[in-house]
Amino acid sequence: MTYSKKITATLKQKGLKEGQRIKIGVYEGLLMPSPEITGSPDYLIIKLDNGYNIGIKYTSKTKLEKSNTPEPEAIKQEYLYETMDQHVEKIEQAHSKPPIAILAVGGTIASKVDYKTGAVNAKLTARDLVRMVPELRRIATIKMDTLSEVMSEDMNHVHWQTLAKETAKQLNQGAEGVVITHGTDAMHFSSAALSFMLPKLPKPVVFTGSQRSPDRGSADSSMNLICSVHAAKNDVAEVGICMHAELDDNYCIYSRGTKVRKMHSTLRKAFRPINDYPLAKVWPSGRFQMTNRRVKFRSTEKAKTDTKFEPKVALIKAYPGSEPKLIDYLIKQGYKGIIIEGMALGHVPTQAKKSWIPHVKKAIQSGVPVIVTTQCYYGRVNPDVYTNLRILYYEAEAIPGADMLSETAYVKLGWVLGHVKSMKKVREMMLTNYAGELNARLEPRMFLY
Repeated sequence: MTYSKKITATLKQKGLKEGQRIKIGVYEGLLMPSPEITGSPDYLIIKLDNGYNIGIKYTSKTKLEKSNTPEPEAIKQEYLYETMDQHVEKIEQAHSKPPIAILAVGGTIASKVDYKTGAVNAKLTARDLVRMVPELRRIATIKMDTLSEVMSEDMNHVHWQTLAKETAKQLNQGAEGVVITHGTDAMHFSSAALSFMLPKLPKPVVFTGSQRSPDRGSADSSMNLICSVHAAKNDVAEVGICMHAELDDNYCIYSRGTKVRKMHSTLRKAFRPINDYPLAKVWPSGRFQMTNRRVKFRSTEKAKTDTKFEPKVALIKAYPGSEPKLIDYLIKQGYKGIIIEGMALGHVPTQAKKSWIPHVKKAIQSGVPVIVTTQCYYGRVNPDVYTNLRILYYEAEAIPGADMLSETAYVKLGWVLGHVKSMKKVREMMLTNYAGELNARLEPRMFLY
């Protein structure tokens, strides 16, 4: 959306452009673009010096002029942010501390308000993040690298492959652990992907992010980063996600990368272990408390990568009255594997008017494996309880996903299909535990941990 013709003409007449400092009556601030969704073309939007935007309805009586007041230093700094890296002084490293690599790949933790557009986007580099959290330099010798500036919902398997290779490179060049700053929306997809792409991992790889951008007073980025660097120094040699455990800034939980999910869209304690206990609790002070008996520890081996991946895998959801012809469509589109989120123990419409069974059979007979997980966030698929389950798993020969998260099963199937094609081998590998994604037994205390 753009401003109305009347406002546009006035701005042009007065030589004013978006991003300039203007004065409207008693208000002064930066002229912002008209919001694309929530705005009105008849309202001028300015950003006040306190950081808030206001909208002022424009009429023929509105007094609009260029402001001669100098911009506040904070806003000047925002304009210079993109070029600050080349001017900033070299950060002094405490060489007696263990070397930890921080890889930045965008997301909210690397985001801030762009005062030229008013939007929040991923613009902060790894160096920016370390500069904002100077405590990190007292914890470890930090090596920083920015791999991308991308929101996690825009990532795909190519990003995962690049990230896995760079992580292994850092570990093999002397880093005692790697912290990956990442967007939270799809962070559990990436943590699952690296769990499979970094087999027999010898050192910790810790994903972290932020539910609030670092330029907000309620930001959780600093504590998440501090706790993640502490986790990367410790002896749990697994891929995991380290984020706030509570609403307050008390401690973080470090959860296994294949057994963790974002369970709330905005709360700071959104990431919870699913069908598992956290690997550990981590305090900003450095206290590290193990909370899981099933853990892999550090070794002196070299980090290896196994990044083969088949991207033509689909994740779909079954529900009452759902259309099973979607399976046929996916096969025609060349998909090589399908994950179905079934209901409860793994049900799909079976003896209904629109039965999924013939379509699942057709997919499997054509060489496309179908794995079924549960829509319930906790628990497992069980092929041996109800008649409809037996039809799906024993007659149609769908593969039960056990207690795998749907997202983990989706990533794992892409990784498996990057290695094997035969249905027998796919079934064997999907039911093999590689990165803690499968549990033989679930304990009641894992529920809503």
